[in-house]
Amino acid sequence: MFELPYACGTPPLTACLRVSPEDFQVEEILGYDADGAGEHLLLWVEKRGANTDWVARELAKFAGVPQVAVGYAGMKDRHAVTRQTFSVQLAGRPDPDWSTFPHPEVKVLAAIRHSRKLKRGALRGNRFVLVLRDVQGDRANAEEVLQQIARRGVPNYFGEQRFGRQGGNVAQARAMFGGRRVDRSQRSMLLSAARSQIFNEVLAARVERGQWDMAMEGEVWSLAGSRSWFGPEPFDAALAERLARGDIHPSGPLWGQGEPPTQAEAGALERGIGTLNEDLVAGLTAARMDHERRPLRLMPEHMRWRWLDDAALEMSFELPAGAYATVIVRELALPPPLSQEPAGGRCSCSSSRDSRFPAKKHRAPTGSCESGSR
Repeated sequence: MFELPYACGTPPLTACLRVSPEDFQVEEILGYDADGAGEHLLLWVEKRGANTDWVARELAKFAGVPQVAVGYAGMKDRHAVTRQTFSVQLAGRPDPDWSTFPHPEVKVLAAIRHSRKLKRGALRGNRFVLVLRDVQGDRANAEEVLQQIARRGVPNYFGEQRFGRQGGNVAQARAMFGGRRVDRSQRSMLLSAARSQIFNEVLAARVERGQWDMAMEGEVWSLAGSRSWFGPEPFDAALAERLARGDIHPSGPLWGQGEPPTQAEAGALERGIGTLNEDLVAGLTAARMDHERRPLRLMPEHMRWRWLDDAALEMSFELPAGAYATVIVRELALPPPLSQEPAGGRCSCSSSRDSRFPAKKHRAPTGSCESGSR
């Protein structure tokens, strides 16, 4: 199996994540406040072991409105304790008594009126508190890796959730591009999986070269905290300073119509990966997807960690919208051998057991683990 390469080599620990939902806590950061008036009600909801879409359906049912009247900014992990905002359109209706909501795994913590429905992607990011259990390995080396992650960041891979059960969404996307009919909601999911596959392969190639967080000739840059990008343009001292402080990041393709905007060395790499995925590129082009960019580097904010005991490590950090907490964990810890996983609990540390890529021998990245932001 092909493993997405690591920025700092083989992780120093083995550990289990999500032994219980409380070990994976997520809090959504919208980045703005409710208006206090309007026909929509913003609900601050805590859910445990529940699917976001299911919660939206149940909120609609309880409020007596169609499901289309309920909005949310992003999907949250099911096997977790998560807090996020939902909007419910209640034009001309009184506020329901949310204290009588009939599902004990879902709590409505607060409700306030707002003028607009929440749209997908309309959030600043997410705050995570994770606990790794049954930790084994080199703690001194783990401390060095944690410091590197806090200072340097990690490769901004799409996480395994993007690709469905056993990575099957990419194969389904290929079948769709070959003529298999799918419904509209599944089509959107499969298009995303196809773009994510190409992006991850480009990023993996740059990690192997040790160039995922530094400029390549012909680079296109992503602006931190936005979907905007610019370039290519000559790499100079001003760009180097912005790269070093995290204001900009090297970017990779979310493939769509036309050629990637990168040129020279960066462009050749991306076009080469595109050629290896010719069917995905053709399908995305036929679907008239716009070409977009995604940062290759993920910089966690406010990262902290502490040992709860000799075998339990707690980590907390904030990530921008669209980033995956599991790509932080994967640089630090591998799952234990199957024979050592805890009975009755989940053990899902990272995407190390990865079946989304063809068989390929893994190579360690070129260079050291020191920051390449130069």
